[in-house]
Amino acid sequence: MKYVITGSAGHIAKPLAEKLMSQEHEVTVISRNAANISGLVARGARAAIGSVEDADFLSRTFAGADAVYTMVPPNMAASNWKEFIGQVGKNYAQAIGASGIKWVVNLSSVGADLPEGCGPVSGLYKAELALNELTGVNIKHLRPGFFYTNLLLQIDMIKTTGIMGANFGGDALKIVLASPEDIAEAAAQELTQLNFSGHSVRYLASDERTSNDMAKVLGMAIGKPDLKWVVFSDADALKGMIAGGLPEEIARNFAEMNHSMQSGKMNADYWKNRPTTLGRTKLEDFAEQFAFAIRSEKSFAGH
Repeated sequence: MKYVITGSAGHIAKPLAEKLMSQEHEVTVISRNAANISGLVARGARAAIGSVEDADFLSRTFAGADAVYTMVPPNMAASNWKEFIGQVGKNYAQAIGASGIKWVVNLSSVGADLPEGCGPVSGLYKAELALNELTGVNIKHLRPGFFYTNLLLQIDMIKTTGIMGANFGGDALKIVLASPEDIAEAAAQELTQLNFSGHSVRYLASDERTSNDMAKVLGMAIGKPDLKWVVFSDADALKGMIAGGLPEEIARNFAEMNHSMQSGKMNADYWKNRPTTLGRTKLEDFAEQFAFAIRSEKSFAGH
């Protein structure tokens, strides 16, 4: 089988490409920068260097493939982040239609059923909508929960203030967590089996824990057993993200998404359609990665 993978060598795209190549499939990986996928190319992947903002490039790259994996890369420079995400979804839809692709596995998110109020996930609603306008194409939208790797962004706060926190959390809120590796496993399963039809959704989660659970487990892993999670106001969270260096557009979107999580609105459809089986990577497993990261002297921006 011939597959095209978007997402360069990211947390999901890289293990996904590796899984497909290990099964002797032909894999093309899209990236803006050849250096980012040099490791995958060395293992046998084909490089397609270009931008997901270029629908013509996507059409040429998708041509001849049996199936594609689509995701919208982060863009911290976007002046309107939701519109950027939605436009990339339109680019994918245009390219899929032009190239004749019949099978698509699309990375979306919990909350993408909501047209408004979920920050960047509202952009993924737009991307799903664009793809769902295609006819004669089988599309599986993967909707995972909050990525474990997002918790790496808490490291600076832990180092400078000794706490974790955001404008969501507390004992009343169970957070849906997802491991990129588990998402890659699910994507590989969908792409190799191709047993879905029409336009459908698959929710993904690796664990379901409170913010206090996260602080306790991660705190134990890094030798800070008394580590606490503090729930900030929306205003304080926004101010803190901007002070931490995030562009205001991005910070406002994150604050909006977190507010939707805290209200329960964002995860409501997940709980109605909760998967019967969760992924294998639990919070305690991720804690090992978190502990390694916090001991490192590297910058964690962008992880």
